[in-house]
Amino acid sequence: MGRARRPPISPPASVPRKSGAALAIIPKPAPRWLRPAVLGLLLLLLLSWLSRKTADSDTWWHLKTGQFIVTQHRLPVPDPFAWTTYIGKSAYPGEEVTRYFNLTHEWLAQVVLYSAYAVGGLTGLVLMRAVCLSLFCSLAGALTYRRTSSFYRALAATIAVATVMHSFPEDRPQYLTYVFLALTILILDSGRRLWLLPPLFLIWANCHGGFFLGWVAIGIYWAEGLYLRWRAKPVQNARWLWGAGIAAILVSGINPNGFRVFEVLRNYYHSPLQTEIIEWRRPNPWELSPFTVLLYGGLLILLWRRRGARLSDWLLLAAFGSAGLLAWRNVAFAAWVGAVLIAVYLPVRTSLKERPVADFALGGLLLAGIGILIAQGRALSLADAIDTPVSAAAGFLLQHNIQGKLLNTYAEGGYLIWRLWPKFQVFADGRALNESVVRDLQRIILSVEADNEGPSGEDLLKAYGIDVILMSAFEPISGRAYYLPAALADPQQSDWKLVYRDEHELIYVRHPPADVPVLNQLDGLVGMEEQCYAWMRAGAPACTRGMVDVFTRIGDQERADKWSQLRRYTHEE
Repeated sequence: MGRARRPPISPPASVPRKSGAALAIIPKPAPRWLRPAVLGLLLLLLLSWLSRKTADSDTWWHLKTGQFIVTQHRLPVPDPFAWTTYIGKSAYPGEEVTRYFNLTHEWLAQVVLYSAYAVGGLTGLVLMRAVCLSLFCSLAGALTYRRTSSFYRALAATIAVATVMHSFPEDRPQYLTYVFLALTILILDSGRRLWLLPPLFLIWANCHGGFFLGWVAIGIYWAEGLYLRWRAKPVQNARWLWGAGIAAILVSGINPNGFRVFEVLRNYYHSPLQTEIIEWRRPNPWELSPFTVLLYGGLLILLWRRRGARLSDWLLLAAFGSAGLLAWRNVAFAAWVGAVLIAVYLPVRTSLKERPVADFALGGLLLAGIGILIAQGRALSLADAIDTPVSAAAGFLLQHNIQGKLLNTYAEGGYLIWRLWPKFQVFADGRALNESVVRDLQRIILSVEADNEGPSGEDLLKAYGIDVILMSAFEPISGRAYYLPAALADPQQSDWKLVYRDEHELIYVRHPPADVPVLNQLDGLVGMEEQCYAWMRAGAPACTRGMVDVFTRIGDQERADKWSQLRRYTHEE
């Protein structure tokens, strides 16, 4: 036998091999610490960006409810915080059911919110919100990475969702629904750890009424499973998918309201007040915004890549995209799905494949973004994390031991619950528990004359037996002026005494204590002007229209002309 030939010796990997005139250069691998460092910078950017100071008045009554549950060891039923909750007749069919739901359906989340506040104050509260919203954004990246194994696509999806969530600085239970829904979709999409769904839904159903959105997600993946079975294609963990999904739906009924969430949603659409709340209003579908870019971008990419698109992707976009177009509060869900679809299906040129130099560039961009936020003073700026313009007025009531039945404007109710209870119960607040009372409140603060809709504002003040009025002068969204301070400035009026004014609030008392100085009644008009100047400094000049209306109505043409000029000036600006 001849000698066996030795195989040719291959050149070492670090030596380029010649192939014609070209050299195949093997890139140097990235340092192991680089990707974790980029992810760390991304997390810091998200936390910095999503820790905005909140001005949500509902935060306060959520905190007080959580404190009540922790200290009293029971749900807040009957309502301890407002003295008008059970007065009068229902404003619409089913209001009693809706009232009980609004008092109880977020109890566990309210305990969590209060616990965060008890441990870390306002800083702890805002940090918890920033962490939850960052997790919501990151779960979009996690799903994208699971579907594509692309680090860059995952980062892009995460940042895209954050551009929308930046507009949600409210500290309220709703953001837990964002996280729970994203986790549910990630678990269902992976087909693994489906056993997590029942305990997840049990917690979710006691944190927020949005748990039914998880049922929608389960139904979508069930539909895809049936479709794949019809096409004779395998379905991963099919038995677990059905078993865990059914169990999750059943255990979600273990909450103070059972399965009445759909009845309450139907009641919301019959509620005059709920339909007026801004978060239930429809966003402008043609406005160029991060939400519309992600929603319509997701639709276009699915149409483009329709042959390879999964049925579940079509159904997710149809369900949550429609929800986003129906109510502003739902745009987060639509943006999340749209960002994932764009990141998963958008073709990327081979020249944009992942390389170490790109990782370094990404890290640099993220670091620059953090630096910009720091320079602007918006990076984890947690001091005085929640705006409380009514704080000084509430402190005045406590300092002077003023007592009696309180009438307050709607926007102030949440903070007054937190600050004044149990000494005072509020007249109305953001829980919208008694709509006939809110309607009467509007007639009082607008000083409406008696008509076919009801008695006059003055008669209602007497009928309710009000002793103390704490009010702002303008409706927060539209800037509409409340006429009551102008009516109480009438020299012929002697029942009410103005005892406090600042650039946010006015306080009138029917029988002020001896140690409380009484201000000139005409100072109520000065207080209205001061409040409008404050609104203008905050970039909300709509109150100028209200000032023109008020001074025209009382015959003060000089002031009406002044505010008319200011209105034209601010509109020109």
